[in-house]
Amino acid sequence: MSLFRPLKIAGLSLPHNLLLAPLAGVTNHVFRLICREQGACLAFTEMISVNGMVREGLKTLALLASSAADRPLGVQLFGDNPELLAQAAGMVADQADLLDINMGCPVRKVVSTGAGSALLKDTARIAAIIRAVRSVVSIPLTIKIRSGWQCGDDVWLEVGRIAEAEGCDAITLHPRSRSQMFSGQADWSQIARLKELIRIPVIGSGDLFTPQDCQRMLAETGCDGLMVARGALGNPWIFRQTRELLEGQGLSPVTAVERAATAQRHLELCISELGEAVASREMKKHLGWYLHGIAGAATLRRQVHAARSSAELQAVLSLVRETGA
Repeated sequence: MSLFRPLKIAGLSLPHNLLLAPLAGVTNHVFRLICREQGACLAFTEMISVNGMVREGLKTLALLASSAADRPLGVQLFGDNPELLAQAAGMVADQADLLDINMGCPVRKVVSTGAGSALLKDTARIAAIIRAVRSVVSIPLTIKIRSGWQCGDDVWLEVGRIAEAEGCDAITLHPRSRSQMFSGQADWSQIARLKELIRIPVIGSGDLFTPQDCQRMLAETGCDGLMVARGALGNPWIFRQTRELLEGQGLSPVTAVERAATAQRHLELCISELGEAVASREMKKHLGWYLHGIAGAATLRRQVHAARSSAELQAVLSLVRETGA
């Protein structure tokens, strides 16, 4: 069977199995559109606090900004209270094609509230959360987890069984513990074992930085799909190139000219949606990522950092285009 294949999550039929992960501070509407243009078939919002959602904070609601071109859309929520999660899920269900509950975020700001990967210390609460949310939404429901709180916990095995029993339609596993953060190497063998354990789709995540990484995870684990996270930063072409590799085509190179053109489009979309001032600040981090591998990247990044307007950022992109490599 081909590694590049359709993926069905309950009633949601996707044309293939290459997905863009939710990334805080990154996967806004514009970034999702850029990745979709390069082949991501499902993309997720940044994770949304249910506390902020229920209080109707404008900043929180802004994370739901989307468009017809941004579908199908996954909305990811985080929190630790089953009732609040269910309430928030009901509020966003008509704006989403799939709902995901974050149970893997390792950052202190999130785990200090009992949410994210802190939930891996309380599997009874995980079961209660899935049950509560499942009772109020009919769209596909998934969870995203890490392997456990500490190395060797193996909580992912229990959570996989709970997720299936309580009505989850798929599960994404990033096989690192919370204590590892992003250090060391993700243990892909855990994804393979989870796939053997449960019948719902298993989506793999962790250390997917190249098309070759993506091909190897699919081949080694038998997972149903991939969720690319950090590997898409400044590199939306990972989706296109992975498809090329999985379909036996030659990898189309990403030239400096294409990098500059995509970054330019990203900047223009950002300006149209967020305004000049916000877009100029927001795009600095993205341009830093887009410049990876470009000749003279260190000098160009300093110019990006010093830029005070979108015109100055565009001037840097003009320099990139001139390299033509």
